[in-house]
Order: sequence, then C-alpha cells, then structure tokens
Amino acid sequence: MKQLDVQILGQSYLLGCPEGGEARLLEAVKMVDTAMCAIRDGGKIKARDRIAVLAALNLAFDLTDRARAPVRPAPVQSEAANDDDPVLTTLIGQLDLALGDDGHLI
Repeated sequence: MKQLDVQILGQSYLLGCPEGGEARLLEAVKMVDTAMCAIRDGGKIKARDRIAVLAALNLAFDLTDRARAPVRPAPVQSEAANDDDPVLTTLIGQLDLALGDDGHLI
C-alpha cells in the first residue's frame, strides 16, 4: 500500500492508499479540504473537530442527493459504439447518465 502526504485545512496527514488509487484519493482530499475551508472561512466555527463534522455531514448529504437522483437507463446501442466492444458501450452509457438532461454525448 502506498502512502501519500496530504494537507487538509493546513494540517499534514499521511494517508494509506491502494496502488492505482492516488488520483481518487487526491480528489477526495481536495473535496474535504474545500468543504472544511468553506466552513472555516464562514467565520462562525473555529474548532477543527466541529468543522470536520460539519464538512462530513455536508458531503454525506450531497452523496445522498446523488443517490436519490433519477437514473436514466443506459442507451441500448449508441451509434459510435462497436457491438464487439462492451467496455466502450458501458463507458458511453455511463457518460450519457452523467450528462443527465444535457443530452447524450454521442
């Protein structure tokens, strides 16, 4: 397991990370740091533990909103997808879901 040294709210943390998960962990660290800094910069709360709890609750609330969002079924067949490439078909379906009401990527 790899270890990454990161900064959250100006404090260093050494975090364990599975091989190949570095980008995802760094993205998560950025989300947590951004959430905590926003609460701290709001000026009403100064204690790190309270900031951390509020940031965790805000992030968890956002995740529950995403889980409740209506899910569109993946398209059965995209014009650009090759019948012989199920990975490509799956990726295009996931992109179409992520685009939501903006329409299909392809």
